[in-house]
Amino acid sequence: MSDWSKNEDRDISDDEDTVEADSDQYKSTRDAVLFAINISPSMLTAHDVSEEEEHDGGEGGEQSSGKKKKKASKPVSAAKVALQCAFQVLQQRIISNPNDMMGIMLFGTEETKFPEGSSYKHMYMLLDLDVPDAPGIKQLKRLVEDEEEWDRICKPSKEKASMANVLFGANQIFTLKAPNFQTRRLFIVTDDDDPHANDPDLKRSAITRARDLYDLGIKIDPFYISNPGQKEFDPSLFFEDIVYRSADADEDEAPLHLKPTNDGKLRLKEMIRNINSKTTAKRALFSNTLEIAPGLKIGVKGYLLFKKQEPQRACWIYSRSEELHVAKLETVRTGATTVREVAKTEIVKAYKYGGEQIVFTPDEIANIRKFGDPIIRIIGFKDADTVKVDQNVRSATFIYPSETEFVGSTRTFTALWTSLRNKKKVGIAWQISRRNASPILVAMVPSVEEIKDGVQLAPPGIFLVQLPFADDVRNDPDMGGSLVAPNPLIDAMRKIVRQLHIPTGYNPDKYSNPALQWHYKILQAIALEEDVPETPEDGTVPKYRLIRKYSAPQIADWAQVLDECSRDLGVFAIREAPASAGRKRATEGGGGPAAKVAKTDSSDPVALETDVRKHWEKGMLMKLTVKVMKEFLKLKRVEAGGMKKAECIEAVEEWFEKKG
Repeated sequence: MSDWSKNEDRDISDDEDTVEADSDQYKSTRDAVLFAINISPSMLTAHDVSEEEEHDGGEGGEQSSGKKKKKASKPVSAAKVALQCAFQVLQQRIISNPNDMMGIMLFGTEETKFPEGSSYKHMYMLLDLDVPDAPGIKQLKRLVEDEEEWDRICKPSKEKASMANVLFGANQIFTLKAPNFQTRRLFIVTDDDDPHANDPDLKRSAITRARDLYDLGIKIDPFYISNPGQKEFDPSLFFEDIVYRSADADEDEAPLHLKPTNDGKLRLKEMIRNINSKTTAKRALFSNTLEIAPGLKIGVKGYLLFKKQEPQRACWIYSRSEELHVAKLETVRTGATTVREVAKTEIVKAYKYGGEQIVFTPDEIANIRKFGDPIIRIIGFKDADTVKVDQNVRSATFIYPSETEFVGSTRTFTALWTSLRNKKKVGIAWQISRRNASPILVAMVPSVEEIKDGVQLAPPGIFLVQLPFADDVRNDPDMGGSLVAPNPLIDAMRKIVRQLHIPTGYNPDKYSNPALQWHYKILQAIALEEDVPETPEDGTVPKYRLIRKYSAPQIADWAQVLDECSRDLGVFAIREAPASAGRKRATEGGGGPAAKVAKTDSSDPVALETDVRKHWEKGMLMKLTVKVMKEFLKLKRVEAGGMKKAECIEAVEEWFEKKG
């Protein structure tokens, strides 16, 4: 899949001729994010985060007694939660988006620190808007962990900071630090819903400054905090006048209203999740033309919804000098038998056919690979159930209408999507996504529009599922006859599955890639001069203790049924205790259910011979391991080097037959 992804994403032919790249595909989107956190007595009030939670019995599916359990935690304030959120987002984006800029500004502080001007009182620039680096992260971490430093910097002023100054200061910061960034966002975290209730002039001035920000393309994203014991945050008093949303804005762009809660961890997770959703760049994979019929074309954009994330090295570093330096890479081609450098004009490309090298010029290779201009051409329709689930070559792409080239594309695309859904059809199309891309056949599968509580969770669109050509399809290998489990064994396993069933289903957001997170933690530890962790955190490891707790009786019953069914089928199995479930070894030779391999103490010659004799008398030598049988044969001075299991069984049987 990685090779296919590299070939698919690349828009340059092998002859290294430069091709005009798709602007949507290769456009580099850089974000500039500035946090503005309100420092007020209410934002600094630490709330007891002990919270009563009702437990549902865990993974076993059993209902609990309904008792509520209290879990205690350290009191935390909304301001510190906001700063922890900024710190974690900073750590994430320094790896995932190393070219983005981030900054943190506190307003309402007694101390003033603002480099762009001295007239802004009660504003403290904690972290300048810049590309995150290790010293900045260390400084922020020290502030989060050091209570004395926190109390010194985050000391609220007696008078409120002017929101007009906050917005104008943010304007200056973005203008000086990130004038050409395509996405610029100001995150305001506050619990004050009417900062200028008694001063209409300051309110009008703040509204004017907010309009100036939007004229420059800077978007304001407020985070409304409702602390326990306070009245509900009312955005209509002030913030609805400074937050502008277009009529066709997404739901992701709506202001985040954090409900009153004592749980600081819950609030932190909610803030991080919403900030990540707001700062995620949504770039098109390709822009293309969809030809529904001859002469009927509309514009569409394609998006890759899922892509494997892998660690990426930014550059090579030369480490043999006193300081690290970025290495400059150069490629030199030399002859196979000489060390003479070969010029690019001396190299030709050829294919081997019938023992001969068939040479092609660059123009001939380009003509061979060219199948036409980029297009998605519908060649027919089929019933939806005729396209099988295994007829997909790679991850699907999602297309959505675009009015850039063809006016009316949205109406026509909606009509096509509706018709495919109502008639339960799929379209079969010929697709060339970009210039020099290989042609593919795709199935056009309409998506399911999902609306919950009046909010559109999934938009209507069409998935393009790549179908295989005849050369891609191979016949299934002949695996021979398979042994079907009897009904009693299936019923016993059904009880185990029901007991270990996760009611909420699989949620990929709860399981981070352990290898990727381990890589990032090592980078973070080295950059911040921290202790390197010894073992990675792997959330995919089964919870064996809970499995034993909730399903040990069912596993024991299943093992007993397996033992009985195996005897009836002529396959031997021994029931094993539930505590050691999952450590069974399959019988060598395959074909039937796994048989339990007997454990034998090979260090005691008497016990070894007694155990092997018992297995021989019962006709169950196949359940002994090769190692045990070889130890027995070695004890009886029988050469067993290089023997396989069947040969060992035959040698043991022959020895007992001779000796009786």
